[in-house]
Amino acid sequence: MKLYNKIIFILFLGAGLFLRAEEPPLPPGGGGGVGPGAPASPVDMYVYVLAIVALALIAYYQRKVQKNLI
Repeated sequence: MKLYNKIIFILFLGAGLFLRAEEPPLPPGGGGGVGPGAPASPVDMYVYVLAIVALALIAYYQRKVQKNLI
């Protein structure tokens, strides 16, 4: 079983190294505009909501597992 886990780990590590995306090319010419730019990701406004939902789900399933084990 340990050998199987090591093989799976090596496959995932290798896939991550070989399938890595390249950096986008730099824009040609001068520096361009000086605005704040686009948001880093479309879920930036909802990161706090996502964190609260994740913690609530963790607590719910933890209690569910504890009730089943006792």
